[in-house]
Amino acid sequence: MRSATPTAAAPGRAGFPPGPRLPAPLQAIDWLRGSTSVLRRCHRRYGDMFTVNLVAKVAAGPAADAEHGRWVFLAHPDHVKQLLTADPSAVRTGETNRFLEPLVGPRSILVLDGQEHRAQRRLMLPPLHGDHIAGYGELMSEVAEAELRRWPVGEPFGLWPSMQAITLEIIVRAVFGVRDPDRVRHVTGVLRTLLNRMTSPAWLAAHAALATVAGSSPAGFSRAGRRLIDPVDDVINDEIARRRVAPDLEDRTDILSLLVRARYKDGSAMTDRELRDELMTLLIAGHESTATALAWAFERLLRHPDALERARAEADTGGEDYAGAVAKEALRLRPVLPFVLRALGRPMEIGGHALPAGAWLAPCAYLIHRRPDVYPEPLRFRPERFLERPEGAYTWMPFGGGVRRCLGASFAQLEMRRVLRAVLRHADLEPADPEAERISARFITLAPARGARVVLRGRR
Repeated sequence: MRSATPTAAAPGRAGFPPGPRLPAPLQAIDWLRGSTSVLRRCHRRYGDMFTVNLVAKVAAGPAADAEHGRWVFLAHPDHVKQLLTADPSAVRTGETNRFLEPLVGPRSILVLDGQEHRAQRRLMLPPLHGDHIAGYGELMSEVAEAELRRWPVGEPFGLWPSMQAITLEIIVRAVFGVRDPDRVRHVTGVLRTLLNRMTSPAWLAAHAALATVAGSSPAGFSRAGRRLIDPVDDVINDEIARRRVAPDLEDRTDILSLLVRARYKDGSAMTDRELRDELMTLLIAGHESTATALAWAFERLLRHPDALERARAEADTGGEDYAGAVAKEALRLRPVLPFVLRALGRPMEIGGHALPAGAWLAPCAYLIHRRPDVYPEPLRFRPERFLERPEGAYTWMPFGGGVRRCLGASFAQLEMRRVLRAVLRHADLEPADPEAERISARFITLAPARGARVVLRGRR
């Protein structure tokens, strides 16, 4: 990585960096019209640290005050490294994810902090890494090949919904461990209903309004929301109960079975509540984000003939190194989550700004990934850059970083490589529209506005 010097910025009020001075409601409207354009504009004007006032957040604890409606964006790797390597007691994540608690539950790793988070992460990490996930590769290829056989020939269609179908079935079979075809269809259908509703703009707006009124508490979740989640809870709890009494539990390799067998340091097992919340977390985090990342990978790849030719040639030989580079480059240019949030547990000075306890900070992958001092020709799609030099922990951050880096990062990257390889090996695709697809916000992700529309010219 080339050296990069943090941009100096004049101190902001109360230690916060400068930022737009519009009232919060107007800033929020501007953000909803195009969050990435807001990020680029603020970065150009204010430098590597800037403050955006988006929401009137209800903060808990003695530090709660008017400042908590402001988010401090970090666009320099040094600032991000300082934050993400700080003592975990000084930086909290669960607080910033509290809005997800009605969905994922109070025992989800997303909303836990401190010792509880460390214990849960220690238990969940092995099933999602190394040899445990390598065995899912063939399943991922099989699911992708079955899906592409259903694509129409010669007619434009959105690739994104197909990627959602692929990632959902992979979760049902690899994570939940469902094997019977009829049961797979039933579980997939129930989960799809939740995910389609949850990621719709109307549902998100209604939930955000309720969370604001209720102080981001699960008690503020609507009855309609509970009617949506209850059938999914029934399915998950039923799978947990089946697994607890499965005679072949010790031989099973699905992630649910591995978690049922896992033990904390004191020898105790995960409770049904913990298992339910972590399975819901893997579903929410692993379905939409990976499907969107795959849609972007195809959208970018199909518009670059040289890269497409190289990727196809590799797929025909069964390799996947270049496919991995394609996935990384797509995640660099189109990070599904443009930033992550952290809350300061105590005051911290970053980039010359003395930030107060309780401040929310946003390490911004979207901006860091576009730094020319880190990535020469940053707007150019060039997967080779990741074959020439490995990604940096604080310069490539589609999965966050530090001790809260996404547990499913290795699983997701394997899934992207295998799906890319399977599709390139068996289908000739081209973009349905000449213009590149713009970025559109969906739930907390950034997706292709037209759903990555393609045309299948033929099967191979």
